[in-house]
Amino acid sequence: MPDPDLRPAFLAATDHVISIVSRDDVAAAWRQPSALPEWSVGGLVAHLASQPPTVVRLLGAEPAVEAIPLDEHYARSLWVSAAVDDDINVEIRASSDEQAAGGHAEVLARLLEAREALPTVLEAQAPDRAVLIPWAGWALRRDDFLTGRMMEVVVHGEDVAASVGFTSPPLPQDVLTPVLALLTRLAVRRHGQGALVSALSRSERAPRTISAF
Repeated sequence: MPDPDLRPAFLAATDHVISIVSRDDVAAAWRQPSALPEWSVGGLVAHLASQPPTVVRLLGAEPAVEAIPLDEHYARSLWVSAAVDDDINVEIRASSDEQAAGGHAEVLARLLEAREALPTVLEAQAPDRAVLIPWAGWALRRDDFLTGRMMEVVVHGEDVAASVGFTSPPLPQDVLTPVLALLTRLAVRRHGQGALVSALSRSERAPRTISAF
């Protein structure tokens, strides 16, 4: 059976981001600390809201020649195992704070502009299209790239909800399934098969954490 086409799923994930970012309580909490260490709510929301514009921008660029597997992307990415104060995470927060500096309305406007452009941009992409990740220096296949962006949406959507104090809207299965599969593989790589199986099935011997990151 061929892999599902994730382009419709990414549109649903974008609508999920819009439903979170457009909330009045999110706008009101903009300058408050978030649930993540060293992140403001505004910076965190700007990072979440940047995922659809990033897809529009990178899918609109010239295709790369060759792509690496998705799991290899995370194995190579420094932020995965970096501490809060390591340079890579400081740079990510600084970039997000810069995007948030214009305020809630500006971040929401960029997000809505990306949502309008996405159907046309996504329609033009072939499954084997190699998408260059410029900050990483390598490329991913189209749906691997979209899976990574959806993972950011799912995880940071929950971060924003925890920061502001609301329940994140439920996501459709075509978004959750590839994201949970990715997080499961990364958690197994980090903690081992036994730790993950025990956490999911045996509370008496569950490890303290099976976090993928």
